[in-house]
Amino acid sequence: MASDPADNTQIPLDKQLILLSQLAEQIQAKLASDYQNAVESVLEDLAQLSEGLINSSQTASWQTDERENYLALASINQLLNSSLQVNDVLRVVMDTIVRLTGAERGFLMLKDEQDQLSIHIARNWERESLEQAETDLSRTVVNTVLSDGQPILTTNARQDPRFDNQASVISLDLRSILCVPLKLKDDIIGVIYADNRLREGLFTETEKNLLVTFSHQAAVAIENARLFESVKKSLGEVTELKNLLDDVFASIASGVLTTNLENRITLSNSVAEDLLGMAESDLTGTKVEQIPLFDNIDLQRYLTIVCQHNRQLRGLQFSYPSTENGPNHFRFNLAPLIDGSNQILGTVIVMEDVTETRRLEAQRRLFERMVSPAVIDQLNPDQLNLGGARATITTLFADIRGYTSLSERCDPETLVSVLNRYLGAATEAILGEQGTIDKFMGDAIMAFFNAPIEQADHTLRAVRAAIGIRSSINALRGELPADMRLGFGIGIHCGEAVLGLVGTQERLEYTAIGDSVNTAKRLQENAAPGQILISANAHQKIADYVQVKQIHPIKAKGKSGLIEALEITDLNSNISA
Repeated sequence: MASDPADNTQIPLDKQLILLSQLAEQIQAKLASDYQNAVESVLEDLAQLSEGLINSSQTASWQTDERENYLALASINQLLNSSLQVNDVLRVVMDTIVRLTGAERGFLMLKDEQDQLSIHIARNWERESLEQAETDLSRTVVNTVLSDGQPILTTNARQDPRFDNQASVISLDLRSILCVPLKLKDDIIGVIYADNRLREGLFTETEKNLLVTFSHQAAVAIENARLFESVKKSLGEVTELKNLLDDVFASIASGVLTTNLENRITLSNSVAEDLLGMAESDLTGTKVEQIPLFDNIDLQRYLTIVCQHNRQLRGLQFSYPSTENGPNHFRFNLAPLIDGSNQILGTVIVMEDVTETRRLEAQRRLFERMVSPAVIDQLNPDQLNLGGARATITTLFADIRGYTSLSERCDPETLVSVLNRYLGAATEAILGEQGTIDKFMGDAIMAFFNAPIEQADHTLRAVRAAIGIRSSINALRGELPADMRLGFGIGIHCGEAVLGLVGTQERLEYTAIGDSVNTAKRLQENAAPGQILISANAHQKIADYVQVKQIHPIKAKGKSGLIEALEITDLNSNISA
């Protein structure tokens, strides 16, 4: 063990100095060695730290870029899912892709209905839409992606052997190109294309993966937008059709109801609501048997027949309790309500208030008893103008004999009843020969032939009608009490008259006017009960068909001269009455 140099009582001074010198040298050597090792260690640590910092910086940069890409994709995904206005969305998305990839231009191309590819979105790095002249791109790259269905990444298209001698690559002097397919399930519906005509090596696998990820989102968004447009279009067509059906439904003059299989009302038009006296809100959901107007008819039974047998029931007519204007009459047509698959969903009820129609039909029947149906058929309500036309007709007047004295003995009700029976018999005889009854004048009747329908044998028809009246009256006399047995005097003449409408627009009468009509009236006034008088010129037209008796010329009221006339006794045997 070395001596302590401080213990100078034992070691001489010179030796102590030597020892101290040696110790200093040792210390110096030791310090130099430790310093060298420390410096080298520090330098080594610093080198490692520097390399770590560089790696960390690169990792941080890559993570930042990746984080930015993920945030961008998340933003894009949110944007795509937030709107179905796909064009607006895709423009924003393409701007984002151009910014993230550093592309000079970005294109989204879609196939049309003819499977032709066209540019849908074209944007540049300044977030502007490209003009048509700026949209030239490498069709070779696009067609290859469409054909193979795989992304294409090239860092320098001019030197890429895959695109040697491709005109578009050469003419456009393309460098970096990235193109990925737009796939929807197994179908390629388009491509996303990005390029940079100046920089080489711009796109990496990171940009390719980014664009592939985006393409999946874009394809779904595009398809959703297309489906939305299709649904929107279909909805528009359905809405238009519904509006049309609603307009048609509302314009139907008949009441229309639809029911489900439970006989509950599902639809009604305004006419049905008016007829039933119920609002749509009250009708919808109500069972048919609960509607007051249907209380008196078993409509439910008919609806069951329609649904069970898939058949229509038409012309069902029902009358309802009388009102102050008489009973109400309704007509129903029932049919099954069938969907596109031929399934019965319920019934369609079409109802019409035919009260007015029934009233008009009754009036027509009454009118037809007074006027020949031929006249009614000739009348056009839209052309009922005052005035007439000249025509040759045969006029017949028939008057009841003894009516005045009968009216003095009978009450009005009995008198009208007897009068109607006599006039009814005369009417049937005239209409049986297709004559036109002009009017009833108290106890007389006026008719003419050959108008409005021409009749070649009009005078003979008038004679047959007169003989028919006489026969009917004789038969009727046998059915009535002796004090009610009346007779007829009849006059017939042929000549020109004016036929047409006379009166006013409020009250019209189809009649014949002229001297020939007056002559027939004068002959009737001079005829005895049961006697048929015909003018001489009318007789000339039918002389071969009738049996006559000569009479003296008639001095008629209002006539300046005598009327040559004959009495018809019967038809010749070869002529049937």
